[in-house]
Amino acid sequence: MFPAILTPPPPPAAPYPDEEIRRRIQACPKLASLQSINQALGELVRSEHTLNSQIADVIRRDPSLTARLLRMVNSVYFGLSTRVNSIEEAVFFLGLRQIRELALATPVIDELEQLPTGAAATLPWKALWTHSLASAMLAREILSATPLGVDDDTDYLTGLLHNVGKVVMACAFPDEARALVALPAADPAAFCGHERALIGWDHGRIGAHYLLRHQLSDEIVCAVQFHPDPAAAPRHQNFAAAVQIADHVVRHNGLTGGFEPVTPVAADAWLSLPGWSILFGADADAAELARAAIERAGPRLPLMLQGLL
Repeated sequence: MFPAILTPPPPPAAPYPDEEIRRRIQACPKLASLQSINQALGELVRSEHTLNSQIADVIRRDPSLTARLLRMVNSVYFGLSTRVNSIEEAVFFLGLRQIRELALATPVIDELEQLPTGAAATLPWKALWTHSLASAMLAREILSATPLGVDDDTDYLTGLLHNVGKVVMACAFPDEARALVALPAADPAAFCGHERALIGWDHGRIGAHYLLRHQLSDEIVCAVQFHPDPAAAPRHQNFAAAVQIADHVVRHNGLTGGFEPVTPVAADAWLSLPGWSILFGADADAAELARAAIERAGPRLPLMLQGLL
């Protein structure tokens, strides 16, 4: 007698109710790096009296940060004739702002990479984080062309964390996360529609709910939730708008994130985004500054990030 053929149970009806989505997000581990986002190194690089040797001493305590620092300074982007193996030299070449950006990003990435389990670990995490780092750098450049006057790291962190919902999704909804990477979409907004159809929330809302647990600033939470549609943000639209533009520019320059098969972004497509209208619709001078910053920084990002992760 042949054994009965076992068929897998049908997947749960989608979308999930809000209560189940919240329960699964709550079950994801909290991250120490998000709760203490400003480390001792941040204080050092903000000080006018800090020596490179002092910064190097702090960096040496973090092997992951040290590795990323040396990979970045030795990338094709910097075009140095000799290889840099000294942390003090790397600090000199990179400058304090990029050191601080790496210091913010490294512990977050290291911890978030530990969240996915099982088959979800096969998803393209390196591509996701390369895209996120590039978006962080570009969001800062874009907002620097506005009169907003950001004097902390909010601009950088909104770009870095805008896709954190995809990491949480892989942890809380692994089957749906694997199915989503095979669904083509015309643009990032359309892909968010696939997420809502399968799960009930898109990655922006999932990420924002996760970050609320870590008591991050309202500006960051709103930017993460509404970056697919910054016009819908009830407040802090500028941050959500900058991330939306950065996301599209980064995609245009080949750093797609790897999670969604989205149609390639055409040059200057971001000029028709709601985010562009929010930031620059009434300010022609600021729009020109932003376009110049994008033209200067966008094509350089793949080289700067080469080998960083």
